[in-house]
Amino acid sequence: MELRKRVAERFREVNGEHPMTAADDGYVSRQFVVLEELCAATGRDPDGVRRLMLDRRLPLPGYLRSDGAEMVPADLFALAERAGGPERLAAWFIGHWADPARGAAEWDGYLSGRYVCLRSVTPDTIRRKDELVAAIRSAPEAPDAGSVAWSARLHALVDELDALEPAFTGYDRLRFGGLTSRDTCVDAVRARYPRCE
Repeated sequence: MELRKRVAERFREVNGEHPMTAADDGYVSRQFVVLEELCAATGRDPDGVRRLMLDRRLPLPGYLRSDGAEMVPADLFALAERAGGPERLAAWFIGHWADPARGAAEWDGYLSGRYVCLRSVTPDTIRRKDELVAAIRSAPEAPDAGSVAWSARLHALVDELDALEPAFTGYDRLRFGGLTSRDTCVDAVRARYPRCE
């Protein structure tokens, strides 16, 4: 119980104190799994996993449901397994960026559990999301903005980002302090620039 309490405290330090509504709980229960259930299904000790979270070897839960359940992605252990174990994960993860400082910053972001903006969190999807968001935001300045070819390029980018990102929930807008990338780079772009047929 002590480790669970410490994980919850760390989670609130990172995300702040924001209430989870019934709609938030429903969304999270559809998109994520309870840590203890995932551990039972994969033969892991929940407190051992919590220690890894507190020791900065695995990410914190993405959400704490209103009943206190620690909600994690179903593939929580996948990157550590690819890296050769939790003790090798940091170096493996950071090594995916040419700039070690950028890799370390992304590692900190990964450990925070706040990469709920991706259906599957990997160095490749993190980088690709950043590239897509930058391209979508700069698209209106393209010389051929508004043309059929431009519209096709823009919507291909938006569709790819849409496939990478889940829907988000109201809680996310509270903890991130405003609109999400789905709000600004998917929904708003589709509304402002309908596809040219």
